[in-house]
Amino acid sequence: MAVPNRSELHPGLPVAIVQKQDQRSGQLTEGVIQSLLTKSPSHPHGIKVRLDSGEVGRVQAILE
Repeated sequence: MAVPNRSELHPGLPVAIVQKQDQRSGQLTEGVIQSLLTKSPSHPHGIKVRLDSGEVGRVQAILE
């Protein structure tokens, strides 16, 4: 499964992210995007975002 590009993401969108400390285990954290932190259009490990809860990580999936 490919990680979403920056153009697919926007504040208010529910997503699953992997936080820095969870990269080895692959544990995902679900939340709603507050802001996009990565400026480039794509990143091989996922676009970095900040969630409403304040957690920061790379987007692995968009939730419906």
